[in-house]
This record gives sequence, structure tokens and C-alpha cells, in this order.
Amino acid sequence: MATKVHLSQRPEADELLGRSPLAALVGMLLDQQIPMEWAFTGPYTIAGRLGADDLDAAEIAAQDPERFAALLSEKPAVHRYPGSMAKRVQQLCQYVVEHYDGDAEAIWRDVDSGKELFKRLNALPGYGKQKAQIFVALLGKQYGVRPEGWREAAGEYGEEGSHRSVADITGPDSLEKVRAFKQQMKAAAKAKR
Repeated sequence: MATKVHLSQRPEADELLGRSPLAALVGMLLDQQIPMEWAFTGPYTIAGRLGADDLDAAEIAAQDPERFAALLSEKPAVHRYPGSMAKRVQQLCQYVVEHYDGDAEAIWRDVDSGKELFKRLNALPGYGKQKAQIFVALLGKQYGVRPEGWREAAGEYGEEGSHRSVADITGPDSLEKVRAFKQQMKAAAKAKR
């Protein structure tokens, strides 16, 4: 998979995200209620605390839940809610082990259509419709995973030239554009209320 990405804005964390399908999935899972770059640094932090240079779905799935939660809670914490996110990361890894023999890339490796890719991602623990659409867009825009209909499956996140989500972050400038877009959306939603 080895792709050059700039999702965390930290070279060592981005290097892991570029070569590890599971790290990319976990980063996307962590991407809620914290800054995007903090979320996508999480897989690198977890790997380091496990004494590894990559994430292993079977190893994480087999971790003692309390020990794994403590690992994510160490300062600096991997997430604002390290305990609940530790549980979600383990559930995701257990699913990958049970359904894809621990091979996260198998989720998209031989997928025939964007619709099927979305369906597989949407079935992952911790992924809902929006997260699955954003990940379809991320795979298509930055990882070269482009089954027929991937842009449609990604919805508005698949639009070329947009700055809506992490799928559009290619460096500091695009990160700021995505941040500005998200702030506009929050302001618009608040104004509606």
C-alpha cells in the first residue's frame, strides 16, 4: 500500500499511515471529538506503546481490555476518551480478525464496486455512514483504491477539489481549508437551531 500521506502532519505517524491499512482504519476510527491530526497520530502512538512498528489486529484484539485502555490513557492520551476508544479499537480489530483473517487491506483489496466498499466499511464497528463515506473518499483520493462508483459511494466527500474531510488533507494548507469548512458547517448548524 505504501502511500505518501499527510494526515497527522507528523512524518513518522504519516509514514505508518501510508504503509499500514490497519493504522489508517484505526486513525479514521479515532477521528471524532478531537483534532484530525491528533486522531491520525493515534495509531503511531499505539504501535510505539506496544513496542511495534505497525499495528497487528490479532495482537490488539487479544489484549486484556483494562491493560489496553491503560495503554491508550498514558500521557499524552491517544484520545479525549481513551477508555471508550480503546474498547472501540479492540472491537474493530476483533472484527478484522474474524471477517478478514486480520488483514485490514482485504476489506478493499478485491472489492468490485464503490457500493460494496462502502457496505464493507459501514459494517465495521465504530464506523457509521459518514465515517464509511469519508474513508471511501480517503482510499480513492489518496490511496489509489478506486473501484467503479467510488466517488458516488463517498457522497459529497468524493467530490474532486473539495475540502470537506480528512480525505482532502495533503498538507498544512489543505488542513486549514478543511478546518475552515468544518467551522462553517458547525456555524450553519448552530444558526439553524
